[in-house]
Amino acid sequence: MSYTQDETREWFRKHWQEGIAFTRLCGFDVVDFTPEVVRIRAAFRPALSAHEKIFHGGVLATLIDTTGSGAVIAGHDYSLGTRLTTVSMTVNYLSVAPGEDIVAEGVCTRRGRSLNFAQVVVTSELGQRLAEGMLTVNVAGHRPRAS
Repeated sequence: MSYTQDETREWFRKHWQEGIAFTRLCGFDVVDFTPEVVRIRAAFRPALSAHEKIFHGGVLATLIDTTGSGAVIAGHDYSLGTRLTTVSMTVNYLSVAPGEDIVAEGVCTRRGRSLNFAQVVVTSELGQRLAEGMLTVNVAGHRPRAS
């Protein structure tokens, strides 16, 4: 069975929301999943904290990875591949993430045949910039369910 680009994008949106066990554990909520931007929200809960009412930095790093790779795959030409792997990621923490919801916004800044680049900004519910990340993501090969 062959899927259109839009059907494959919708499959990935659902996969990003429901199909990745670790991001489900973190409680990530896919707010936007378009070729232009991916936004993912994380609600604060004590299980995700490093200290009382502060997100663990690993949650922010996971959110950056999930959002950046989502930004790559949401606008990808699926005929070039549907299996993605983060090759490298840089995270800059700018402030502690207080015990309020946070949102990551990711955009794909450059698309190549297999290597793609994304930039992500994480902000607090009140708009405070908490972290930034840059990713290199490889897309090669095909996932059986996504193709």
